[in-house]
Amino acid sequence: MADDDHTPISAQQARQLFADWRDAQAVVLAVSGGPDSLALMWLAARWRKALRRGPQILVITVDHGLRPEAAREARDVKRHAAELGLPHRTLRWRGDKPTTGLPAAARDARYQLLARAARAAGASHILTAHTQDDQAETLLMRMSRGSGIAGLAAMARQTERHGVIIARPLLEVSKARLVATLAKAGLDFVSDPSNVDPRYARPRWRSLIAAFAEEGLDARNLARLSARLARANAALDVVTDGAERFLALRDHDPARPGFEASAFAALPAEVQVRLLLRTIDRVGHEGPAELGKVETLVAEIDRAAAENAKSPSKIALKRTLAGALITLGRDRLRIEPAPPRRGSRR
Repeated sequence: MADDDHTPISAQQARQLFADWRDAQAVVLAVSGGPDSLALMWLAARWRKALRRGPQILVITVDHGLRPEAAREARDVKRHAAELGLPHRTLRWRGDKPTTGLPAAARDARYQLLARAARAAGASHILTAHTQDDQAETLLMRMSRGSGIAGLAAMARQTERHGVIIARPLLEVSKARLVATLAKAGLDFVSDPSNVDPRYARPRWRSLIAAFAEEGLDARNLARLSARLARANAALDVVTDGAERFLALRDHDPARPGFEASAFAALPAEVQVRLLLRTIDRVGHEGPAELGKVETLVAEIDRAAAENAKSPSKIALKRTLAGALITLGRDRLRIEPAPPRRGSRR
């Protein structure tokens, strides 16, 4: 949306934001009571009311049991939902909480609870209130961790998780616009103090974006970069699919694991990395391979192939990674399940 960042979202714009889910049987709205999710609920209710036929909407609030105010905030969401004619449920994260990695654990627990409730209600989608600001923060956080192109594409508009689709209709909308929308509607909201708690990574990055914006690196430009990287990532996936089919066609014996070494060597480096990564993940038995380790392995394969061209040997390189055995021979790069480690049980 090209409007000014502080412009309330109109009814027409709300229809555009939620149009993808018009034909769903039912959807769940994840609403905490903060400005983003409260705006999501208000806009979704307005959108649904304008439709002759559309999905059933169920509002769900997850009380993580981490703050005494959370129960009251859930009741406030229930009251707002009732005013909008929407059914509401509060789910609670019970049991012991971890002393480290709390935000990630809470997030995973939240999605599991939401997904279970969505499936029980016959809902195919969970709509969350992730915004353009959240996308910018996610990009910066992943940059700091050394993510590749796929990671820097950040959050997609829709992703599958726990058997349901997580949908993010507000991903191109700034938080400022949502706050302006609530102000126009006369709705009060709560602010979770953990959102500004410097003990957690995301609030620290959030505080830095204001400084970055002084140099033009604002949330809108960061989110635009993320969208461009998502587009590039999708294109590279298509190229990698084609490369995989091409290598398979060159094989006279498709049952042999791996690829023709010379054909693999002729591929662009990024396609080599992606192809090796997906193949290791497919045949390995120790979980997904780390991107950095696969990049190192590709460089080792390139060096070993160059040395093998000068002085041929039966096995130029042998490595194990993520439960896969990678062997470079005279004319073939083999990728197959690695033997079990000594003392391990499978």
